Amino acid sequence: MSGGMFVAGFEWDDANWPKCGKHGVSREEIEHALSNDPSVFPDTEHSSDEERWKSIGTNNDGRYLFINFTMRFRAGRDILIRPISARYMHRKEILRYGRSN
Repeated sequence: MSGGMFVAGFEWDDANWPKCGKHGVSREEIEHALSNDPSVFPDTEHSSDEERWKSIGTNNDGRYLFINFTMRFRAGRDILIRPISARYMHRKEILRYGRSN
């Protein structure tokens, strides 16, 4: 991250993990996709007090994932990524976002 900020890891708990895992996506897949140069867009459709982001990334097998997340700031300049939801993308979506297999 720019501005001297460092992504220190991921924030998982009983609130966000069930929502992320309900579509069969593992924590490892989510962390891999978010750690390996995903496309990231502001989530302007969600009304919330916190900034949210949409991302498109791939798991180890190259399968596309759509992930919503927010960032939590820790003491100092460290940031934790807090996934909110995750799912595998459909072929139609991959084509719409300009990706190809």
